[in-house]
Amino acid sequence: MNKGKYIYAQLTDFIPRRVFDGIVDKYDGNKYVKSFSCWDQLLCMVFGQLIFCESMRELMYSLEAHKTKFYHLDFGNNVARRTLGETNEKRSYKIFEDFACVLMAEARKSYYKNDFEINIEGNVHLRLIYV
Repeated sequence: MNKGKYIYAQLTDFIPRRVFDGIVDKYDGNKYVKSFSCWDQLLCMVFGQLIFCESMRELMYSLEAHKTKFYHLDFGNNVARRTLGETNEKRSYKIFEDFACVLMAEARKSYYKNDFEINIEGNVHLRLIYV
């Protein structure tokens, strides 16, 4: 198994799927969806973050290069640029905003383990891809 795939698998295993699905249900994110779910969209964006994509075009080229591994990356059979682009336009950003808040809250909790404590003042920022 190559290192990139291993790191990706570790990251996606960490994602609390039930929490994400609850948020998706709250905003009807998968309403009228036949094949490309909010979960698929999230996995594509996680992949993009992991390989430092800075644009939709770069993400799509990277995804196309790994087309034979889609099944193992949990993307399903196909991810088309048009599908991902339309999905990013039509789905509520609030799904991912709420989920990011959940993950940041979990990250803050993880700083306080045993006798080890990190004092963070101010905000914690995430690197986002704007597409």
